[in-house]
Amino acid sequence: MGVKKMRVTRRGIQIALGALWLLDGLLQLQPRMFTAAFATDVIAPAAQGQPGLISGPMHLLMALFLWHPALANTGIALTQIGLGVLILWRRTAWLGLWGSVGWGLFVWLVGEGLSGLANLHGMMLMGLPGAALVYALLAVGALPARPGSHHEVDRRPAYWLVFAWMAIWVAGAIYQLLPGQNTIADNVSMISANAQAAPHWLATADNGVGNWLAKLGTATMTTDSMAAMKDVAGPVVLGASTDTHAVSGFWFLSLVALLQLFVAFGVIVPGIVRIAAVTAGCLLSLFFWVVGQSLGAYFSGVATDPNTGPLLILLGVAVLGCTQHDARVRAFIAETWGGVLDEFRPEQERESSKLAHGPGN
Repeated sequence: MGVKKMRVTRRGIQIALGALWLLDGLLQLQPRMFTAAFATDVIAPAAQGQPGLISGPMHLLMALFLWHPALANTGIALTQIGLGVLILWRRTAWLGLWGSVGWGLFVWLVGEGLSGLANLHGMMLMGLPGAALVYALLAVGALPARPGSHHEVDRRPAYWLVFAWMAIWVAGAIYQLLPGQNTIADNVSMISANAQAAPHWLATADNGVGNWLAKLGTATMTTDSMAAMKDVAGPVVLGASTDTHAVSGFWFLSLVALLQLFVAFGVIVPGIVRIAAVTAGCLLSLFFWVVGQSLGAYFSGVATDPNTGPLLILLGVAVLGCTQHDARVRAFIAETWGGVLDEFRPEQERESSKLAHGPGN
């Protein structure tokens, strides 16, 4: 199906968001959530290594939660279920969407700790930029444009979601190459840590990816990481050495960063390039969701949401759905880059654009 035939509407995005908020509220009703585990196992790890401006509110939230875990958790669950119900009912969708913006940003700060953006230790593999932030972005992008309007453009998701998509993937490329996550050893260590807590089938998949990654480079992976992987999924083949293994592979991670940049900037090129960029972004998000985010750690008993992977896929769908707004996207690019992307457009489309933006218009 071509991009122009896609019918992704704001209401469709709203329904998806409402369903996700209901899921989050139901996850909040898991038995362990009514104990101190939510504070100690979810918020506390996210607060580690954060600047004071971020960790301060997070520790305050933990203190308030631990004062009465059951009561606090009930409030959180009802809030998220309420947002879902409000969004799914068309008459109150605008209220639920604005509530999603406020609640999403609140959770992003005090629950996710900005997903590692502030301490420079976030990766898209592990959930950058944070599910709560993407909730907020999608909520604003799906707000009713003009009450009562039935114009096709007003029914589409907001055109600026294209630039939100770009910003997320550019950030992902930059953070991928920062110290602490720019070697194969760093990435394998994170994946193996996920494998230790995952069900056997998921741990096997994690370790399969870890083994493959470990063969690509040349730095050091400790025997502790190897032992952790072996304990979960049996023998781990990392090469001839049984003590350490060279796994730096900065070259490979640079290619991953370049792919993320293609995903980011490819969406501003009309036609097949945009489709390829969004498709690549959705496939990468799916891969990161399985291997790095453990499907939202649904098996842990303290999963709060599906994590970022599904939200980025939904954002990708919304980006393809706002191609009807190409004129505004193209105008922004023309002002910024002098219309260099005109060469990518078919001749017929260029002529149509000239007529549409001629002196008489």
